[in-house]
Amino acid sequence: MKETIKFEEKLKRLEEIAKKLESEEIGIEESLKLFQEGMALGKECKKILEDIELKVQKVVGEIQEEIKTEPFNE
Repeated sequence: MKETIKFEEKLKRLEEIAKKLESEEIGIEESLKLFQEGMALGKECKKILEDIELKVQKVVGEIQEEIKTEPFNE
């Protein structure tokens, strides 16, 4: 559950960065700094989502292995 909190915090920070960049009230240096931070956070969030996707696929695969169908013979 700790990973989820980290992801949500990173996502919230990304939203803050996007708002600041869209506001056009900051200078070019600050914009570049925020852009770099946003790109790094985006990469981290993508990695977290990919890891979660693999875990979900594993669980679904295990469940599908447990559920086996057999032909119905009358």
